Amino acid sequence: MSYLNTVPMIAGLEKTADVELIRAVPSRIAEFVESGRADLGLASVIDLARSKAPLTALPRAGMIGCRDRTLTVRVFSRVEPAAITTLYADTDSHTSTALARVILNRRYGAPAEVVDFNAREGVGDDAWPEAVLLIGDKVVADSPPAVRYPHQLDLGHEWRELTGLPFVYALWVCRAERADDPLVTLGVDLLERQRLRNEKRADAVVRPEALARGWPADLAREYVGELLHYDVGDAERAAVAQFLAWCAELGIIEDPTVAWADAPACAG
Repeated sequence: MSYLNTVPMIAGLEKTADVELIRAVPSRIAEFVESGRADLGLASVIDLARSKAPLTALPRAGMIGCRDRTLTVRVFSRVEPAAITTLYADTDSHTSTALARVILNRRYGAPAEVVDFNAREGVGDDAWPEAVLLIGDKVVADSPPAVRYPHQLDLGHEWRELTGLPFVYALWVCRAERADDPLVTLGVDLLERQRLRNEKRADAVVRPEALARGWPADLAREYVGELLHYDVGDAERAAVAQFLAWCAELGIIEDPTVAWADAPACAG
């Protein structure tokens, strides 16, 4: 599967000769690159630091990020954020889970225990936990009953309030030893061209995909066209460094170092 946020990056790639597009939830993509099943992958940022095989970020290919709120990375809670002791976390994204821990700890002083929660299986109205992190299209198309959750945190907005920086959820990556591989370079060229092409026809690309996923067309247009952004700049690199440094402080990862294809490795 893939989420609406990936559409501006990958729409049309399935029609490209000699390209196989593998759709998967963010938490699975890094392992596809590690194993060699995929040459490039749009991997969850935290998985760059957790990967068993060294990965290199490919900034020219793009990313998924936000400058403030995102709509689709959200904590729902029946209690005040500072009172959250256990957070049931959507298993689709490792980065969002780590971000929730950083936000709850640094903004609200709540070092909550995290429990895996498979939101794709669905739950009955009486089975929703006290506090739950959900990501992706399900937040818009299949969110829990609002009356049950008077407290909601958009983690993109929370990060902005905490740091003044944008946030990066996913980056295109390859195995480190293949960063100069002509096939990888060709793939980056293709991804960059396709993303720029899709920007020029965003409404035509996004609208049918949004409707198929249960999104209102106007909300999908705002989400993809205004709330998200896809270009890696200095602020985005700084945000990755800060996020991974705080993750290391919390013991979520051991080494916050990130290797970028166009620069020496830098530590967060």
